[in-house]
Amino acid sequence: MRFKALLPVLLLLALPRAFADGLPDLGDPASAVLSPRLEHRIGEQAAQQIRADPAYLDDPEVIDYLDTIGNRLVAAMPSPYPTFHFLPIRDPEINAFALPGGFIGVNTGLIQATDNESELAAVLAHEITHVAQNHMARMLAAQQRMQIPAMLALAAAIIAGHSRPDLAAGAAAAAQGGLVQSQLTYSREFEREADRIGFQRLVKAGFDPRGMAEFFKKLERYTALSEDGSIPGWLRDHPLTPERIADAENRAADYPYRQHVDSVEYGLVRAKLRAEEHDPRDAVLRFSSALRDGRYANEADARYGLVTALLRANQPKQAEAALAKLRATGVASPMIETLAARVARALGNRAGELATLKNARTAFPYSRIAFYAYASALEDGRQDAQALQVVSEGLRLYPHDARLFGLKARAYAGLGKQLLQHQAQAEAYYLRGNLPGAIEQLQLARAAGDGSFYDLSMIDARLRDLRTERQIEQKELKQ
Repeated sequence: MRFKALLPVLLLLALPRAFADGLPDLGDPASAVLSPRLEHRIGEQAAQQIRADPAYLDDPEVIDYLDTIGNRLVAAMPSPYPTFHFLPIRDPEINAFALPGGFIGVNTGLIQATDNESELAAVLAHEITHVAQNHMARMLAAQQRMQIPAMLALAAAIIAGHSRPDLAAGAAAAAQGGLVQSQLTYSREFEREADRIGFQRLVKAGFDPRGMAEFFKKLERYTALSEDGSIPGWLRDHPLTPERIADAENRAADYPYRQHVDSVEYGLVRAKLRAEEHDPRDAVLRFSSALRDGRYANEADARYGLVTALLRANQPKQAEAALAKLRATGVASPMIETLAARVARALGNRAGELATLKNARTAFPYSRIAFYAYASALEDGRQDAQALQVVSEGLRLYPHDARLFGLKARAYAGLGKQLLQHQAQAEAYYLRGNLPGAIEQLQLARAAGDGSFYDLSMIDARLRDLRTERQIEQKELKQ
């Protein structure tokens, strides 16, 4: 991945020294060094770089699943960031990482390496805790000589050299000097804190308390059995010790056995990722063989993977037959409905695609992916007025959804309403952390020439707000 060289440095920035006893005092001087708002903006800038990379998996179904499980963990305990954003990355390496301000990167290899949802939740809980405990602000409070401009210059240098890891490493060394070693000295302390509080978060969210210990032991076995001596990325960033594993086991032993039933989407997401790996014909053979020999943990997951692989292999008729067998399992999920719509489209049945997605909206009225898929299909069919209605319904439920605002902008473009198109696109950019892009879109809306006096007044008011926010941000970054 082009941004791989950025991650170790951002991890050092986001995972600083932590105090060994208890939770940090959230009213301590750390908040004066780096406000939650500015920390969030720094994380947004890093997230923009990740989203621009080809390795970023911009799959609304995978993102929605990670958001669902991740924000369930966030809601279990207080956090300065009530909503986190989870960034899936198509990479087989077992890794996850925390960015400042509520952004968590998750490799597809990590999702695939887990055997149940509680193991995945354990890793996410650990990473969420690094952010929720204000580690970055606490680091800056402890290391006053590392000012925000220096930190941003470091990130900029690494991003500029992300296609050349050797240059990135040099830039990091020049910008950080002796800070790397001083922060690594404290790695055990902040890892212990993330383990301890992450475990509490895991339990309060209703997951199996043994998930964390089981995943730690799995990684230890993986490393011991690895023929090439490779170490999973998560272990390089979060070195395991016998003490950490024992602590995780002892914490789990204090709780009675609690069986957590994995969500339907956990299995479907893993099947989808496997079906999209490597050559599609190989994926078809793997899933077909597993079904024929009865080698699957869950039949619906295997059949979902087979349908996905058949579509990739351009075999829509076979995918249609496999879909019928998937439906016969009785498993219900919006992911199955969107898959059925893709089969209909591959067969050239656009009416069937729209009917399937319309029914999905009724069956799963709160599903974001049902909103996304139905609105997108309507726009593809030039039914922009209907798409706009669907998107508006979605935004009433999810008023801060950047993808829905992007679909709204697309619908307005299809209807020839330029001011409203740029206005909606501005909100999509703003929610993605691209403040300059949002301001530019509002300026384009102002110049579109097809808005009413009321529309222009709304644009002007929003422009004033965003320009003021931009000025405050630039002032903070210069301090």
